[in-house]
Parts: sequence; structure tokens; C-alpha cells
Amino acid sequence: MLSWGAAGGWALRWAKGRVPARGFRASPRARIAMPSWVIDRYGSNEVLRFTREMMFPIIHFPNEVIIKVHAASLNPIDLSMRSGYGATALNMKRDPLKLKAGETEFPLTLGRDVSGVVMECGLGVSYFKPGDEVWAAIPPWKQGTLSEFVVASGNEVSFKPKCLSHTEAAALPYVGLTAWSALNQVGGLNQSNCSGKRILILGASGGVGTFAVQLMKAWDAHVTAVCSHDASALVKKLGADDVIDYKSGNLEEHLKTLPLFDFILDNVGGSTEKWALDLLKKWSGATYVTLVTPFLINMDRLGVADGMLQTGVTVGSKTLKHLLKGVHYRWAFFMPSGPSLDEIAELVDSGKIQPVIDEVFSFSEVPEAFLKLEGGHARGKTVINVISRQ
Repeated sequence: MLSWGAAGGWALRWAKGRVPARGFRASPRARIAMPSWVIDRYGSNEVLRFTREMMFPIIHFPNEVIIKVHAASLNPIDLSMRSGYGATALNMKRDPLKLKAGETEFPLTLGRDVSGVVMECGLGVSYFKPGDEVWAAIPPWKQGTLSEFVVASGNEVSFKPKCLSHTEAAALPYVGLTAWSALNQVGGLNQSNCSGKRILILGASGGVGTFAVQLMKAWDAHVTAVCSHDASALVKKLGADDVIDYKSGNLEEHLKTLPLFDFILDNVGGSTEKWALDLLKKWSGATYVTLVTPFLINMDRLGVADGMLQTGVTVGSKTLKHLLKGVHYRWAFFMPSGPSLDEIAELVDSGKIQPVIDEVFSFSEVPEAFLKLEGGHARGKTVINVISRQ
């Protein structure tokens, strides 16, 4: 039997003499609808709508699983997607060949994080089975997790850390994978090369920032974290060596008084990019990675072709400009990855990373949760308990 595992790659595995009884459509035929929070158009909070008639997810490919959602959480991208940010690129990803003429992405379910239980598996899934407790971050071009059930590819899913409840686990996948992409996959940092390196994290008190601080300390780096004064105690508790209040005096001048850095993670963007790269050690492989990029904005504004061209010109020119000055300039994005979540789960179960939760809402309070996130200055994640008892 040919099967797909979360560690990636196809593997042959005997099914212990049993022939699978179910076909590609693994969801119960009697169940056709489920409760969800959806939007039918882009806008502000009033576009959120609760329905009990959202189409039940169906397994279309042999490597997919259906997860019963116990908890989800909100990320800034959910606010942006609610308002239509990135719609051009995401719709192209949803239907690259434009086969669904006349159809739209609506009703659209937001929410990227999920912690829950596997309910059904496609024929090609052997790494998971019904009843397994799992977590995942669902890519933004797929239907989201503010639903009773969600479908995901097996290679996007990982076993939930044993030490966490579903509520706690739902706070980590999206921010964890975003930080992992920036620090490890784009930035080249790992457990074997971080010891003693000086890391600067701009925007250290949000979801990505709090995860990044913990990951860098788990890998034995020296971490300087920039956040507001009221978040300083939290960030210090997470392990940051130096914590700087960005509101106390001139941040740029303050940072220039410190020894130069080997790596900068920028969660803030804007004017910080104009001076942050001057804080790096020159001609040493030092790297600046930003998570604030114009990629989706360019495609929304200019269309797919011109937007991609403008994006390529921008990142290419900035990379070359800073390379000539002796430092590396990079963009990073969220990347769904079950194998990376496997590594993160090990760090969580070993006590090196913990979720940081700002507030927990019930499933009936999703609009209030969005308003909370919209208010800004969150200290960690906004979590939604889809099943009330966790």
C-alpha cells in the first residue's frame, strides 16, 4: 500500500494484511454541513457570519486528513485576509488554471492554527490514524480552522506535543512555523551554529517574536529583544538576555551603542529597515531577515504578472545593495510543514518552548476575538476554544 507520511516523501508500507474498506471520499456520507465562522465579502468585523450550513470538508487527495478542531487561534494574517489583503495571489493559488469559472472564494473560513483529533484519513495516509491528537498550520489559500472540522495535507500535520492541552497547542503552529522559516530555512540558523551568536529581534512580544526568543535561547544564542515597556517582563521571562523598550529614547541610537549583531529578525518593518542593517557585523555572513514584505500588496495592486515582476526587482536590488556592503538581506514567509512541527514539538515537550497566550475566547465569541486582535498590543496569541472543554 502506498502511503504518505508527515515526514515527507512516499514510502511503501504493508497494511498488515488488511485491505482498506473506504475510498477516496473518507468523510461520513450522512454529514453534509457543519458550524463555521465565514465571510461572504471582504471588510471589517461586520462581515463575520456564523453558519451551521458550511459544507463538510471532503478528502480529495489520498494524502489528506480530516481533523476535528478542538482549538484554533487568530493571527494578524486573519485580520488582513478579512479585509481582502492578498486576495489576488491567494485566489491564483486556489485555482491556478482558472477551472472554476464564475466561482469565488466565498464563503471563506479564516483561521490558520488547529489543534484537534484526526477523524478520517485518505488512502495514502499511514503516519496518522483516526483518534490521533495532532496540530497544524493550514496554508492561507485553504479553508481555515474556525470550523468544527478542517481538511489538511498529511505533510502539513504533526502529532501534538504531549505536554500541552489543545488550547495551549493551538497558540503555536502558525507563529512557530513563520519564525522557523525566517530563522532556520531562510536565515540558516540551527542548533549547531547558534551558540554565542548575537541575535536582535525587533517586535519581540508578539506571537512570532515570543517564539523566536525562545527558539534562539534553546539554541544557545545571545538574544537582544525590542518591545514595549509593558511587555519587558514577559520577554525577559522567556529568556531574552537584553530587553530594550522601543519607546525609551531613540531606539536606533540606543542599539548603535551595543556590539554588532550576527542576525536580525525584523517583525516590524517600515522605517526599521532603513537603519537596522547597519547594526550587523560586516563581511562575516551576518544576515537580516524581514517578515514584512510587499509581495502580496504588489500583486493586489498591480496584478499577478506585474506584481511578481515588481517584487522580484525590489528584493533583487535590495539584496545586491546590501551584499555590496557586506551583509545579507532576506525576505521570509510562513511555510506549512509537518516535519518542522515535529521538531518544534520536541522542543516543547523538552520544556524549551512554551505557548504564550494573551486571551482565550469561546467559539461563540469569534467576533470579539477579532476585535481584541484588531486592538493590537497583544502579548502572545488569541486562542479560540472550538470545543468548550479542553
